[in-house]
Amino acid sequence: MGFINSKDFSHAQADKIGVILTNLGTPDEPTPKALKRYLKQFLSDPRVVEVPRLLWWCILNGVILNIRPRRSAKAYATVFTDEGSPLMFHTVRQTRAVQAALSAAGHDNVVVDFAMRYGNPSFASAIERLMAQGVRKLLVLPLYPQYSASTSASSFDELARDFMQRRWIPDLRFVSHYHDYPAYIEACANRILAHWEMHGRADKLLFSYHGIPKRYLLNGDPYHCECYKTSRLIAERLGLSKAEYLTSFQSRFGREEWLKPYTDETLKALPGQGVNSIQVFCPGFSADCLETIEEIGEENKEYFEHAGGKRYEYISALNDRPDHINALCQLITDNLQGWQVSADPDRLARAQSINSQEVK
Repeated sequence: MGFINSKDFSHAQADKIGVILTNLGTPDEPTPKALKRYLKQFLSDPRVVEVPRLLWWCILNGVILNIRPRRSAKAYATVFTDEGSPLMFHTVRQTRAVQAALSAAGHDNVVVDFAMRYGNPSFASAIERLMAQGVRKLLVLPLYPQYSASTSASSFDELARDFMQRRWIPDLRFVSHYHDYPAYIEACANRILAHWEMHGRADKLLFSYHGIPKRYLLNGDPYHCECYKTSRLIAERLGLSKAEYLTSFQSRFGREEWLKPYTDETLKALPGQGVNSIQVFCPGFSADCLETIEEIGEENKEYFEHAGGKRYEYISALNDRPDHINALCQLITDNLQGWQVSADPDRLARAQSINSQEVK
């Protein structure tokens, strides 16, 4: 078996610490062809769809990939901009901002990059770029505040698959969740307060999270509990009573029961309960994407208004807001504790000796 070797490797290369920010991913362009490629990779992941493989292969390739790509391409076309996919350009901005903030704080030996779990840029490409720069200690931060096997664990799987093929494995740390991290809670609360300052408050505040099948919860996935804890902590920071906010779950797929209450059904019912105005915030999304811009910002707004609601506002994600970047940097530096890299004079001397022998 051959292993992936480090390109242009030199034993005299200075060691560095690497950080990979990672998110779910996005199609390269809003076309049926690009969506089919993206959805095939995404929906083929056994962490995402826990169904017997042969049965699911038939459903995915025989039905879903022949219908869903065209429909999804139309939805993505509504959110793509001149900069491309919102999730992509927000993640690029987050990466650059985190790098700049860490460098300004004196962490000159830390190199920050990003990868997408599905689509481009891949984990393999990000790891290759960092290893080529001399990264020998690596921190991976999936931008999923609440842990789920379908997100955080899937990212770990992909990371492990890559390192199984490499000759040199760096020291590795992995942040599996940060749903109750104080700086993250503060950033969420600040985002909502900024919206209130400009637009005032609504009758209720709805926290909407991406859903997962209820079966995953019953099998031990902590996602449901972590979402509710995040909602509670943000509400406490805002001084809200239990009657002033709600938690719900969106983006369900397929026929089986998912985590309830469902966001769309909640919004359809609220006007009949006397709620005329609603503001929706999505704490589980670190960056705006199709699920926030189109699903929450447009589709669910129509549900609420058609049911008689008068005022609907989506509060945008944290994206690259300074307090969010500060929270990510705090999280990173907390997890880098005890890690140092410095020049190794013995290794440098050996490298010089090896190089001189090669010249001869």
